[in-house]
Amino acid sequence: MYGSVFNFSDNLFNELEQLQRQLNGRSIVSNIRPVARGTFPSINLGSTTTSVEVQAFVPGVDASTLDIQMDKNLLTLQGERNLDTPTDNDAATVYAQERFSGKFKRVITLPDDVDVNNVKATYKDGVLSISILRRKETLPTRIEIQ
Repeated sequence: MYGSVFNFSDNLFNELEQLQRQLNGRSIVSNIRPVARGTFPSINLGSTTTSVEVQAFVPGVDASTLDIQMDKNLLTLQGERNLDTPTDNDAATVYAQERFSGKFKRVITLPDDVDVNNVKATYKDGVLSISILRRKETLPTRIEIQ
């Protein structure tokens, strides 16, 4: 009927740990996200033997407002997302606004072997896809046996 005193203390410590994670901007749920929940834009980052692939999820952002820059092995994404909110403050009341709006900047560190002169970016349906080729001298080469 009654829980053990030890179970109570374990639950208390778990709740305190979750509260500390929330205060530090981390998610309550354990995950492998390298950044705090709510970071915009969300990205997928991967690589092949010949390139590094980045997908940034930027729904509601006009592609013409996006600014992409490469400096050595740093990729910087900047832009702004505006929300369609009522302009007449007396006509509507906003009770909740969970979607991010405003300026954003995201800096991604890439491997040292990327070629900053071979970058291709496309934007479709709210997804910005960036492909950065690796430098040819760093690619694996097949050596023929003679």
